[in-house]
This record gives sequence, structure tokens and C-alpha cells, in this order.
Amino acid sequence: MKGNDAQTKVHYKGKDNDFIIFVDSAEAVKEWKKDSSVPLAQVVSGWKVFHTNNHGNQGILDTASNAQLENEFGTSKEEDVVKAILEKGDVQESDAKERQGDTNISKGPSVAH
Repeated sequence: MKGNDAQTKVHYKGKDNDFIIFVDSAEAVKEWKKDSSVPLAQVVSGWKVFHTNNHGNQGILDTASNAQLENEFGTSKEEDVVKAILEKGDVQESDAKERQGDTNISKGPSVAH
């Protein structure tokens, strides 16, 4: 992931867990919802389904196991799971903060006293 790229994900609140997939853009998801003949490869970024251990969309992301997918979606086939998340989940966009610099350099050892 590049430093200041926007990050778009789809969050699905399940019965027992929260699931997240990363997508190219909110616009790509809208287009897919209008026309499901658009290939999923043009919508989804990396074919991984993550879960957050009931920490909403801000939790630590772990790869969802086949058992978790079976329990929530009735299948562990990633294509079916991704479709369900795209159809029923909430699209969320945010700026990636991986390369954020010092926010307040007037405090601490970086300032000469």
C-alpha cells in the first residue's frame, strides 16, 4: 500500500463476527451492484476475507477461516462470500495513515532545550 492512497473496504456485520473485504473503490462497488456481470476481479482488491473478532470495522484483521465463513454464510467458497459481503455490507473509505509524520514536534526529545 502506498503512503497516502485512499483505502476502501466493505464491512459486513455478521451474527457472530464482523467481516471485511478490500475493494478498489466505492464507485466500483456501486457499478457492480448495478450490473453484476462486471467481473469481481475489477471490484475486489486481493481475494481475502478478513474478520475482526467482534471489534467492528476498526479491529485487528485476521484471515477468516473456512469454518467462520461456513457458519456465517453457509459456504466457504470465497466468490460466494465476497458477493454476499458486497451486497449486504457497508462501503467505507479512509485515507491510509501509514506514512504519517510527527504530529507535534514541540514536545519531546526532538526539540533543543
